[in-house]
Amino acid sequence: MRIRPVWAVPRSRPAHVRRRGPRRGVALALTALLLAPVPACRRPITPPGAPTPWPAAQADRWRWQWQLTTPVDVTADADVFLLDPVATTSAETAELREQSRRLVCHVRVGTYAADDPDATRFPTAVRGAGVPGRPGSRFLDVRGWDALAPVLADRFRLCRGKGFGAVALADTDGYRHRSGFPLDFDDQLLFNRRLAGLARKLDLSPGLVDDVPQVAALAPDFDFAVNQECVRRRECAKLLPFVDAGKPVFHVEYTGEPADFCVTSVGYGFASIRKDRQLDAWREPCVLP
Repeated sequence: MRIRPVWAVPRSRPAHVRRRGPRRGVALALTALLLAPVPACRRPITPPGAPTPWPAAQADRWRWQWQLTTPVDVTADADVFLLDPVATTSAETAELREQSRRLVCHVRVGTYAADDPDATRFPTAVRGAGVPGRPGSRFLDVRGWDALAPVLADRFRLCRGKGFGAVALADTDGYRHRSGFPLDFDDQLLFNRRLAGLARKLDLSPGLVDDVPQVAALAPDFDFAVNQECVRRRECAKLLPFVDAGKPVFHVEYTGEPADFCVTSVGYGFASIRKDRQLDAWREPCVLP
């Protein structure tokens, strides 16, 4: 699956990228990992095959990065990286895991693009209307679980195989759009819950991207939330079910100054950053008190 940003706004990138030397044998690497001191803001790396843990005490302290372009800036000062599972290489995820970063896989589950590697696997019956602003992308009929589940499971397996321990489920609100299908609130709710269960079955921690109207119902099913522009849209309070449950909310704004919107988002207990809409390497995080 190839995930491409819709907008492109140039911004300067970090000038230096640090690379590490060749990896040694598995036993030596694990020994070094266990013996090495862990900085205060980091947590030990999650073993392969285990979902990413999200300690409640750290919920509002995560430093995060959302990058869907390549190459991945592995030097970004972040604890959590939300990345494109197709474009990101196994070498990049391995390097980030060696630094005890938590890796979150960005997967579109309610839409597909014509140039996705698995696009032809979606039956014609579940292919809906075009997605506004994204040429070549179409909505999927989320009521067709039996047709969608095998394809989405393989997308999740790609994430797991590249070393991701969590998955952020995007395009989970087709019921709010002209999808080409008579989807309603309950259709979407059932689909999203099934996705969370599928992720857990494949040893991935599930996260909900946007779909703010269903947050109150879905917060018990998901381990974290990813939100775009709740300050600009004036809907941050609707994300509090995650905060109240000790679960992280990874929040991004694309406009405005962090000095202004951070007062609101950090006050709610979110991990907040400013990004360009193309989601390249540049980021400006909110400074925690």
